[in-house]
Amino acid sequence: MRGIILDADAIRAEAEGVNEVVDGIVRLVRIHVAYTLRLPEDAPSDRVQRALDTHVSKCPTARSLEGAVDIDWSVTFE
Repeated sequence: MRGIILDADAIRAEAEGVNEVVDGIVRLVRIHVAYTLRLPEDAPSDRVQRALDTHVSKCPTARSLEGAVDIDWSVTFE
């Protein structure tokens, strides 16, 4: 994360998909990703915020689904 060294278990994510019937076909229409981050005490807040602000635009999965599936996310800090 923007040059911040993290432990292997410092990032967790849970994803939930929402399906709806669209034109008679069940489609995945929305994904919510809930992140839990454990950052070092000296993590620069400006770098953390920049990483969070640009997260979706840099995520290959989000970019691949762009326009087809709405993606939102939340973050909790431990």
